[in-house]
Amino acid sequence: MNIVCVESLGIGRERFESLKAHYAAMGHQFIYYMDRREDEGTLAERMREADVVAVSNIKLTAGVLSQCPNLKYLSVAFTGLDHIDLAYCHEHGIQVQNAAGYSTTAVSELAVGMMLDLLRNILTLSEQMHQGGSRGTFLGRELRGKTVGIVGTGAIGIATIRLLLAFGAKVIAWSRTERPEVKAMGVEYASLEELLKKSDIVSLHVPLCDATRGLIGERELALMKPTALLVNTARGPVCDIAAVGKALVENRIAGAAFDVFEHEPPLPLDHLLLSTNRCLVTPHIAFATEESFAARADIVFGHIDQWLQQ
Repeated sequence: MNIVCVESLGIGRERFESLKAHYAAMGHQFIYYMDRREDEGTLAERMREADVVAVSNIKLTAGVLSQCPNLKYLSVAFTGLDHIDLAYCHEHGIQVQNAAGYSTTAVSELAVGMMLDLLRNILTLSEQMHQGGSRGTFLGRELRGKTVGIVGTGAIGIATIRLLLAFGAKVIAWSRTERPEVKAMGVEYASLEELLKKSDIVSLHVPLCDATRGLIGERELALMKPTALLVNTARGPVCDIAAVGKALVENRIAGAAFDVFEHEPPLPLDHLLLSTNRCLVTPHIAFATEESFAARADIVFGHIDQWLQQ
């Protein structure tokens, strides 16, 4: 089998060389690339002879996949699969497997970190200090005692709930599937409408699918308190980003934090979420920690090993 890792996946050459020896001992060829290229021409060239491909969140269209006649298995170093043409894969018998769970801790920690920054203006005040400023009359708000609405109680939503409860926040939740372990933590489920009305902070943790695309739009934002905060570490299109930008500019919600957008950063300088200083933005880093990338590599190549042994 020809196994190709089309990008570095955040791991070093030493780890790749170890994997190369591992697969050679099993009678397979392993090729890896230390750079990330997203243009279809380069991707097709790298994948053309592959039976197995490891890739993260680089978009793989039918145009690329159709140039890979030997491809049988995709080990995706990412939780979501919306960047893969799954219909093409299904039609052509290409098995696709994600790396669920590798970034649960990383994403939940960033979500809570964003909440703390929005409440305490940490980044803004740091910038002011670097310019010779001081606190002035600024007063922050505490996370303790706030009602936080968790939208989606999968693994990341549950991990975020545990952190919030440790801070002394009150948590309510909405999800398409209600989980007994969430209820066991004393968290009540509510309708999405009720959650939006009651929450001081709304944190999104749903996958992107037809049912969740545009889940938070004009109508939903209108239900939120004018003092409420919105945090999105899930997927950009879960929100109507134009509606969020408008709500921020018009002071209909107090602030927002986004790690995900309609497309991967960099964003155009005239992007709506960059037009207000009340939106904290990070360049899709929630999943990206040293610990999560090491765990991700274990999962991705463990999946390949399992598939090869079938």
